Amino acid sequence: MQFAFDGMSLAIGALLGAAGAGAWLWAAAARAATRAAAERGALVAHIDLRGRIERELREGVAERDRQVARLQAELAASREKHAELVTTLDKERTAARDKLALLESAQAQLSDAFKALSSEALRQNNQSFLALARETLAGFQEQAKGDLEKRQQAIDGIVAPVRATLETMDRQIRDMETARAGAYEGLRQQVLSLLDTQNQLRAETGNLVRALRTPVARGRWGEIQLKRVVEMAGMLDHCDFFEQASVSAEGGRLRPDLVVRLPGGKTIVVDAKTPLEAYLDGVQAADDGARRDALLRHARHVREHMRQLGGKAYWDQFDATPEFVVLFLPGENFFSAALEHDPALIEAGMDHGVILSTPTTLIALLRAVAYGWRQERLADNARDISALGAELYKRLCDLGGHMERLGSQLEKAVDSYNGAVGSLESRVLVSARRFRDLHVAPDGADLPLLEPLDHAPRQLQAPELRAGPVAAE
Repeated sequence: MQFAFDGMSLAIGALLGAAGAGAWLWAAAARAATRAAAERGALVAHIDLRGRIERELREGVAERDRQVARLQAELAASREKHAELVTTLDKERTAARDKLALLESAQAQLSDAFKALSSEALRQNNQSFLALARETLAGFQEQAKGDLEKRQQAIDGIVAPVRATLETMDRQIRDMETARAGAYEGLRQQVLSLLDTQNQLRAETGNLVRALRTPVARGRWGEIQLKRVVEMAGMLDHCDFFEQASVSAEGGRLRPDLVVRLPGGKTIVVDAKTPLEAYLDGVQAADDGARRDALLRHARHVREHMRQLGGKAYWDQFDATPEFVVLFLPGENFFSAALEHDPALIEAGMDHGVILSTPTTLIALLRAVAYGWRQERLADNARDISALGAELYKRLCDLGGHMERLGSQLEKAVDSYNGAVGSLESRVLVSARRFRDLHVAPDGADLPLLEPLDHAPRQLQAPELRAGPVAAE
């Protein structure tokens, strides 16, 4: 019974171990598949490029081979024709030589025949006969020579175009070989240039990696990246961020890399001191295993830095700060590498009050802050416009009171004027006109006729202006 229980425990343990190993293997296979997919994509792009170059080369070589084959076929045909013409010429020359030999043989036979008939007659007619024979032989020789020259000219007329065609084909073949050699040389130069470019890129990458391993250079580079992000977000002209600000805390001085001021007196703290040594080791790793180990260390360093950053509690040191801090990674590759080897990195950051940010996401965040500042300025302008409108309304009310008092005073002045005119007419001018009756007044001098005024000032109709005195009081 005890043995059966132990066997069952072993079986359960083995199953649990196999399940754990399977889960580990599945995760490793998923990571390997992701990396293999990326490498396969790069390899496929390289193979496609190489395939296109090879196809172009094969097509060019095939086209040139077809041209060479066509020219070689034409050359062979021309050579065959030339051989036939040479054979014909040889036959004609042989026939001419045979005819000449036949003539010489006929001459010899004629000489023997004449010698056999009669030596006397031969002696008598020898000179004339020989002359005649020489003339006949010369005629045959001239005729044979003329035929031979005509045939030679005809053969030369046929062979000359063939010779010119062969020379042209030879020249074209040499040009094609020269062009092919030039094309191969150009391709070789392009490949060498590509290799030089890759070497230069590798050297520049190595220089950058070596520079980033220096803490001062890495910090300066991070500040430059952060500055560029703020510039692209349009936050430089608003003076609502402060680089390298520091505050005192119980554990010492805390120095965030950026403090973003929000509307309403709130702030957001940004930290850009991300550890990058392990990632740089991964970039310079010689094999996949070393690269994987280095990137795993990079993910662990980022997680540990988030834990330390959350422990600083920046939100307790800055007034009106939300309970989180932004961890800025100065490149998308740093974030993607860490997240690939630690998929729970974002959740871990939220647990510690840390939000991971890259240049892209930080630009979006700062653009949102800039939009908030624009809305804040619009609200301030609206408040100023409202206050200005209220002040203008109050001043209009005061002006209405003054205008109403001015109208009352004008009305009183008109009444006083009319009273003075009535008194002048009824009391003063009546006595003054008697001077004219008594011939005391100067000639041509008449007292003016004063008419009373019956126009009253217009009353204010607007209730705001009529309420002016009340508002003013």
